[in-house]
Amino acid sequence: MTTIDDLPIRDDLRGKTPYGAPQLDVAVRLNTNENSYPLPDAVVDAIAKAVQAELRDLNRYPDRDAVALRTDLADYLGHGLTSANTWAANGSNEVQQQLLQAFAGPGRTALGFGPSYSMHPLLAQGTGSRWVGALRDPDFGLTPAAALAQIEEHDPDLIFLCSPNNPTGTALDPEVVTAVLGAARGMVVVDEAYAEFARPGTPSALALLPGHPRLVVSRTMSKAFGFAGGRLGYLAADPAVVDAVQLVRLPYHLSALTQAAARAALSQRAALLDTVEVIKQQRDRIVTTLRERGLRVADSDANFVLFEVGGDQKIAWQRLLDRGVLIRDVGLPGWLRVTAGTPAETDAFLEALQ
Repeated sequence: MTTIDDLPIRDDLRGKTPYGAPQLDVAVRLNTNENSYPLPDAVVDAIAKAVQAELRDLNRYPDRDAVALRTDLADYLGHGLTSANTWAANGSNEVQQQLLQAFAGPGRTALGFGPSYSMHPLLAQGTGSRWVGALRDPDFGLTPAAALAQIEEHDPDLIFLCSPNNPTGTALDPEVVTAVLGAARGMVVVDEAYAEFARPGTPSALALLPGHPRLVVSRTMSKAFGFAGGRLGYLAADPAVVDAVQLVRLPYHLSALTQAAARAALSQRAALLDTVEVIKQQRDRIVTTLRERGLRVADSDANFVLFEVGGDQKIAWQRLLDRGVLIRDVGLPGWLRVTAGTPAETDAFLEALQ
């Protein structure tokens, strides 16, 4: 049987494994930070009608530049943004891959601060970019001084900052972003995939876009919107950044069906985002309960919680799975991550952990 290593694959990809999380048929799945609530009937109907309207013209290519969708995304984000400031792709992963293709690549360096989103180094490698994995503080925070020290040492072409950060849930002090923007010569990408779940008063990097043409804010509809299966990520940036990304995007990369479904979902955003506050309540409930039990828990502004198990996290993960609860082992020794879901799912997790 032929294996990958029998093929003339790139040397830097040999021995690598693809990104992924276990997809197991268990009663409670809290491992991929999905929104546990199914789409409301009104939203389903709106999306069905929008997709139906596109079917007869599937013999034609979709709008290559997705202008109508980008206009709707700009309207959702506010901050005076227009379609010229936004770009969309098949999930925020593709958005970030396109940014790496345009601004990093062979002979260039991308830098991130871990523990963080494990796809960033994989995307960097896939685009031929050199990856520098800097570290956060022991409490998973990041200070301006620590960030600037890494920038001075490595002089990266592209920097990933995550707020709220995955897998820790911690939000960045805006002074960190401002300091990085002042010191970096390259692009600064702030990944805000979980921004809608942030606690009141947590600022968004969107407010820093004016006057910062090298700043990019990456978002997704997979989490708060419950649109993970729709695969729609997007960015906000200076129009010149959007122009640059279009140099590397594949032709007609967003299908007409994806564009129609995403626009319908955006038109129903009030109904979709109704679940955000309920999820935040469950997140805070998990944090409070675990701390009351004496566990160390990271502060979270996301729809998940990172907590210390006090031993081998692989054993704890398996014991929870044996009780019908699937959470995430992110490879951080002694720690596990659980998604905040419905009240019933929280009940099941807390009971299984006890």
